Amino acid sequence: MVGRIAAPGAGYDPGTAGIVYQRRIRGGSMASGLVMNQELSNILNEIWKADENRLVPGIDYQISVQGKAGYVPAGSNNAKDNARRPLFSYVNEERLHSIKTFAAFISLLDNYEMSTGIAEVVTPEERAENNRFLDAVLGTKVMQLTHQYLVGKNLTSADPQQFKQHLYDIWFQLYSRGGRYGRDSSGFEHVFVGETKRGREIMGLHNWVQFYLQEKRNHIDYKGFVARKDKNKPDEDDHVLNLQFSWKEMVKPVGSSFIGVSPEFEVAVYTICFLLSQAKVSRELVMVDEYHLQIVVYRHGKYIGSSYPVLLSNNNIPLD
Repeated sequence: MVGRIAAPGAGYDPGTAGIVYQRRIRGGSMASGLVMNQELSNILNEIWKADENRLVPGIDYQISVQGKAGYVPAGSNNAKDNARRPLFSYVNEERLHSIKTFAAFISLLDNYEMSTGIAEVVTPEERAENNRFLDAVLGTKVMQLTHQYLVGKNLTSADPQQFKQHLYDIWFQLYSRGGRYGRDSSGFEHVFVGETKRGREIMGLHNWVQFYLQEKRNHIDYKGFVARKDKNKPDEDDHVLNLQFSWKEMVKPVGSSFIGVSPEFEVAVYTICFLLSQAKVSRELVMVDEYHLQIVVYRHGKYIGSSYPVLLSNNNIPLD
């Protein structure tokens, strides 16, 4: 059976909508060459279990998945709204701000120009915020496991300060995404904050906290969930979601995000996948908790260009 899986980032623009054609085979292998990466699944599950700061659905936050999103051609900013209510009906912001890594993360979200083509300027205060965030995540069990794993693979230094600098380079070093327009982007901005292609198309924005805060300010309008191959409607306690939304009047036909997880969990997952491969685009099939995922990473030289999860199946539904 040939499946058609909506995969953000495929095609012309990392982090935007596209379609990847793959053959799904019972047991988790794929005729396109992707097979379940068991070793990667193992370390990601260790990190998942160590994520003490992950928020609990139904207690710390509540989402409302509502209707299935319709088809939107690439480049179009017209989308039928199949979700009249916001995606997030409740988030315990007091808990968000009381967790050191979340609080440090939120302080970074207003540090960037939205559009590519405008060179970023990092102030001393913003650099200090970047370092505070890294210090916070490096103090967690999640990042300690990540560091240990990467040292064992000879992919980073055993020295904690050198590892911190390695993370800073991967995530926060600026580079040019808009060609001649100067250093206008970074891995952190693209993945966690979101940006636009010179004000015309949404790129990135794969983080649930940023999504919630932008939705709260009426900058994001959730349009509905994007159907998976198993055709099941997502559960409202799912920790991964494929979705469609508009952001400041631009539409992202297919996006994807972990939901409820800590910032350190996402940094850990994407850093590991980035460092394990030198390919310009890597796609790893993994099983994390009950979720069959494809973790996609785009490389921009020595830096992360884009990274996100694609939910293929959940609740132990076999791939077929």
